[in-house]
Amino acid sequence: MRHRHKGKTLDRKAQPRNLMLRNLASSLILYEKVTTTTARAKAVKSMVERLISLGRKGDLAARRELLRILPVKNAAAKVVEDLGPRYKNRTGGYSRIIKLSRRLGDNAKTVRLELID
Repeated sequence: MRHRHKGKTLDRKAQPRNLMLRNLASSLILYEKVTTTTARAKAVKSMVERLISLGRKGDLAARRELLRILPVKNAAAKVVEDLGPRYKNRTGGYSRIIKLSRRLGDNAKTVRLELID
């Protein structure tokens, strides 16, 4: 039973799961859209929303926090310099999930996770 356990495990241990989510978040930030499975998209969406909200502040502490979380330095710079000002007047909901067809190999549900313009 998973009573009072928050978050999805995605059938991985904690460290590989966190690395996968960080890489997926940086790919979404750099390319502004990514195709993945439904479970991964739902898990990384809240993470990206928090990162963009952090980037809206734009101060040095926020930049250092982004550099600590994101493995690619260009992604952290893009959040502060591009995405922060773009979503300055928006209070949340920076990304959306669009359902696609099922994957051929294992019939997994695929979605496109993209940032809203």
